[in-house]
Parts: sequence; structure tokens; C-alpha cells
Amino acid sequence: MAVDFKESRTKENLMRAFAGESQARNRYTFGAQQAKKAGLYVVSAVFQFTANQEKEHGEIFYNHLKKLAGETITVNGGYPVDIHDNVAELLRAAQHNEYEEYEPVYKTFGDIARQEGFTAVSHSFYQIADIEKTHGDRFGRFADLIEQGFLFTSANETSWICLNCGHIVNGLEAPKRCPVCRHDQGYFYNLKLNTIEPSVMC
Repeated sequence: MAVDFKESRTKENLMRAFAGESQARNRYTFGAQQAKKAGLYVVSAVFQFTANQEKEHGEIFYNHLKKLAGETITVNGGYPVDIHDNVAELLRAAQHNEYEEYEPVYKTFGDIARQEGFTAVSHSFYQIADIEKTHGDRFGRFADLIEQGFLFTSANETSWICLNCGHIVNGLEAPKRCPVCRHDQGYFYNLKLNTIEPSVMC
């Protein structure tokens, strides 16, 4: 049965999601800065790439609230404090948060929206939930690579692309310095990872 949007739980869940996406965007921007300081420019690009997507998610949720323009929505919510000195730990924290959004948070919000009669909102929650799963997988993959020592090396010959200039090198290890633009190893990305589109990260 349809519910008045002003009286709905969906209205509050949209604001919670908007707040969560906004904070995630900032956390990932901070993570990008930290990874860059550590010389892990490829990880910085992953954080920034994901931050931009979180901004888009926030905008989608916010736009669903348009009919309440000019009003204030008060919600309670818990949000993580992910401040870690270690970049792999930052990636693991981000992975955990993305998986939590995937399930149970956004799927539950989607179920509630559907029950209250807000089909378009439920679709947004379900679709973005699936994207958050992809985010979590990507963060986890890069955490694995750092922890296992394979961010810039490979057991088999592979292709490495410099995210600064696009130069591609084949080998077991990314060059210590790009032979074209002279940027250091931290800019290289293993093309066989298939976790992100390099051209978008540049």
C-alpha cells in the first residue's frame, strides 16, 4: 500500500544514504591523498575514481528527495571513522563499508521503498547496492596486492601501463621509473587486473 512520502521511512533512508555517500566520498578523497603521499599513485587513483562514483550515488539519492525541497529531514545514523596510517588497512576498511552498504543496508532500504510504493527509489537502492559490491571487490583486490607484495610485480609476464603518460611495458615487474615520462613505479597499473579502466583514472 502506498505511503505518503513525507511520512515514509524511505524519505529518512534516502537522507541516510545521501549522508553516507557524501562521507564515503570524503573518506576516499582523504584515502587518495594518503596513498599519493605513500607513493602509491595507482591506489590513489582507485580511491579518487571511487570517490567520484560515490558523489554520483549521493546525487541520485538526493534527487529522489526533490519533492521535499526547503524542508529539513532529521535522521540518526552511525558512520565509520576510518583513519589508518597503513594504506592496506584503509582499503580493507573501505571494502568492509562497501560490502555493508551492499548488504544489508541498501537492499533493506530498497525493500522498504518497494513496500511503501516507491518503485523508482527501490530500483536506485538495489542498483547502487550492486555497484557498492563492485567497489568492495576492487578495494579488496588492491589490499590483497599490497599485502601479498604483488602491486608492482607478477608471477607471470604481464603488461604494465603508466597512468601518467600511457606507456605500456611488458615484464614480471613494473619499471622503477617510466622510460617515457620518468614518473616512478607508483604510477604503474597491471592491465590484467581488469578492476578499473585505466583511461578513467588518468
